[in-house]
Amino acid sequence: MKLVTFEQTAGTSRLGALGPDGGIIDVAARTSDPAFVSMLALIEAGPQALAALRQVVAGAQESLDPQSVRWLAPLPLPVQMRDFLAFEEHARMAAWGGQRLRAHWGDVPAPNAPAPVPKIWYEQPLYYKCNRFAVSGPDTTIAWPEASRIIDYELEIACILGKSGRDISAAQAPSHIFGYTIFNDLTARDLQFREMQGPLGPAKGKDFDGANVLGPVIVTADELDPAAGLAMNAFIDGELWSAGSTATMHWSFADIIAHVSRGETLHAGEVLGSGTVGGGCGLEQGRFLKHGDEVVLVIEGIGLLASRIDAPHVPEGMRL
Repeated sequence: MKLVTFEQTAGTSRLGALGPDGGIIDVAARTSDPAFVSMLALIEAGPQALAALRQVVAGAQESLDPQSVRWLAPLPLPVQMRDFLAFEEHARMAAWGGQRLRAHWGDVPAPNAPAPVPKIWYEQPLYYKCNRFAVSGPDTTIAWPEASRIIDYELEIACILGKSGRDISAAQAPSHIFGYTIFNDLTARDLQFREMQGPLGPAKGKDFDGANVLGPVIVTADELDPAAGLAMNAFIDGELWSAGSTATMHWSFADIIAHVSRGETLHAGEVLGSGTVGGGCGLEQGRFLKHGDEVVLVIEGIGLLASRIDAPHVPEGMRL
């Protein structure tokens, strides 16, 4: 199934499912089951609730026009968010882009070629914890921080945990995945690279309202397999900037779950981002966004996630 969170009345979110015709089935309108009051309630209620939801959707005779409602992030307030660095090409090329950016500022000499990926990257999945309160959804305009002049997108896939657990093996991990969505990890590159010289972070380079764009749907895990090689594309104002595949993940979501759950309980409703696919951001390409740009991320089997940039103080996109 493809599951959504939407509003008909401002401030009142509802759980929905896409029907065969693409219409939104208002789940709560068809049952008073408390498991269906929100996406998180459904996730926490477990497999039996998901099976019951399938029956509700199968019996629905009417659906809402998708254009008549406001689509929210499918999981508007995750229990936790972590973002990883699972694609080797991004690990290599983003580091090079960072060196080029610092050279542009005169902080370091201009690099001739990418440096080797650090050995630790091949030994364990690396991640940072995102701001779960900074989530936004489809067709959202993001007010860019006044302090930043270098605007970037990041094309990612994310999994949503459906079952809690600790010390989960890689073999067990797939049974803990509820579904998948698209993740645009918007980044203020100038803030990010200045603060990470600390060396801590990222912090303000990632933490601003609306920075974590999720959507448009959560596709349940039984219908999607990132290992199969899902096409990933990013379009900026209609121009293709990035093209990749989930098949190029060095660390699978099973690897990621096994690593993070060592000695630590993971909870249903957590979001785990893959990190950026190779070539999936402006930093790798040496070009960045500007005021008014529309960013459209498309992942095969999930859909299309669009965002717009509101940054009147950035009339032109920086180039390296």
